Amino acid sequence: MAIASPSTPSFSASFCCARTKSPRFTRFPSISFSHRVAQSHPLTRRLAVSSRFNSSKASGPGGSVSPDNGDFQQYELYHKFSPQHRRRGSPVFVTLPVDAVGQAGQVRRRKAMTQSFRALVAAGVEGVVMEVWWGLVERDEPRVYNWQGYLELVALARRSGLKVRAVMAFHQCGTGPGDPHWISLPLWVLEEIDKDPDLAYSDRFGRRNMEYISLGCDILPVLHGRSPIQAYTDFMRNFRDTFRPFLGVIITGIQVGLGPAGELRYPSCPSQKLTWAWRSRELGEFQCYDKVARKFYSTYNLFSKSLAYMLASLNACAREIGMREWGNGGPIGAGNLMQNPEQTEFFRGDDGSWKTPYGKFFLEWYSGMLLVHGERICREAETIFRGTEVNTSAKVAGIHWHYGTQSHPSELTAGYYNTSTRDGYLPIARMFGRYGFAMCCTCFEMQDSEEKQMNPDSSPEGFLRQLLLAARVCEIPLEGENASASLDDDSFQQVLKMSKFYSNGLEKPSFSFNFMRMDKNMFEYQNWVRFTRFVRQMSETNIFRAKLGSGGDTNLSFMLDATKGSQAFAYS
Repeated sequence: MAIASPSTPSFSASFCCARTKSPRFTRFPSISFSHRVAQSHPLTRRLAVSSRFNSSKASGPGGSVSPDNGDFQQYELYHKFSPQHRRRGSPVFVTLPVDAVGQAGQVRRRKAMTQSFRALVAAGVEGVVMEVWWGLVERDEPRVYNWQGYLELVALARRSGLKVRAVMAFHQCGTGPGDPHWISLPLWVLEEIDKDPDLAYSDRFGRRNMEYISLGCDILPVLHGRSPIQAYTDFMRNFRDTFRPFLGVIITGIQVGLGPAGELRYPSCPSQKLTWAWRSRELGEFQCYDKVARKFYSTYNLFSKSLAYMLASLNACAREIGMREWGNGGPIGAGNLMQNPEQTEFFRGDDGSWKTPYGKFFLEWYSGMLLVHGERICREAETIFRGTEVNTSAKVAGIHWHYGTQSHPSELTAGYYNTSTRDGYLPIARMFGRYGFAMCCTCFEMQDSEEKQMNPDSSPEGFLRQLLLAARVCEIPLEGENASASLDDDSFQQVLKMSKFYSNGLEKPSFSFNFMRMDKNMFEYQNWVRFTRFVRQMSETNIFRAKLGSGGDTNLSFMLDATKGSQAFAYS
């Protein structure tokens, strides 16, 4: 018999009936939100990495960087760093390819991965971001974990001199079996969803989203006697126990997935569409239309507001305030995905029903359920990784394509109760702060001047500034990301600009950047030149040096000149 996790919290949904005072939160030091204990470390250490470079021929415009091609010369790279020295700047991490670990749990393209890691070290990159997929590790049976491929990646990072940030990826990747990057939820979880489709999110048209288990059944024993929260907790605990020798030494960060694409949000529209939804101005759909399931009612008081499937919870909240008719589903008049919000009854700016008592009730319940979900998982993760010396973080989505309107409809459907009159991100930042989490957010490379040419209502810079201010107010560290794999100078300069917006004036700012993501395009010669320049600008100091035989130290720009004729890494 499955035993419930003893640390699974119980919550009351006070948000659904009346506005209550915000819970007090502890103000943490702004420099580090880690679970570290005091420990002395050597100030410096030396890592010798052998790399071979082709210097026999020049490159054309299509040239690329590769440490292992053509005729070779041998170089010794000496990596000397001081933790105190490195903190002056902002470290850069690079996210690995989605398919770094294959379906069978093996490291793919091992030789290319090794060469890539060497190049990242030479460029001054701090480490890599490794997505650890629930659908691969616990694929076939509950509580049967296969960590082999990820153990090999961590060992490779250690040999290369790179740190690792591990992402607990509890979501689906890709669009379906035909997608080369397809990774589903665990097969045994999909079997349970087939038996009870209400484990998946549903919109008003009955369309199911299978990217992530619905938060409406967070603490119901729907997965072979375990709740989803217990399954996530067991996964993280087993990861901690398996990788314990690396925690705080090689693995310095854990990002905990909280929803589709790992982000704390509802799947208001499919994740693969979010990269271009701003072009079509999609409103998104509220995800609260599962049927009121009855099979657990005898054991669990599901009408107690916080334990129910989504529709049951909404119904309970409406009944408690004497407005039974408000509990039958999402807002009427929310329009369709492609409609102008000003032509909808709910979202229009001046007199939309989002401003009415009903609208406020629904949006407080909807966003409140999302906050409770995040709090449940963050609390478990904080307990599991306490004392392991790793920093924990979680991610917020960059939904900016209606930011210039009054109602911000695409944010509302995603679960962010953020409008022209209400800050929907400050409560999230406070929740992260209570559990010592950094906040990860995207859109750092995006500029209003470009986006507004296609969508006048879009404002990625406005969205991001609001999020950065919330992080500053709550004194939590920040992890930035790019929304698209842009490698032009303007994009990199925009990242620097927005990182300074967060850090400016802080005595001990804590900012780092995750570059999305490593592929063959990244290693094309001109792109690599721009990327390495960006890494140096972020670090604000020349940490890495190279030594050619007895010729003494020299700047690592020789790497670019010496490899102009090489081929791109073999990433598909």
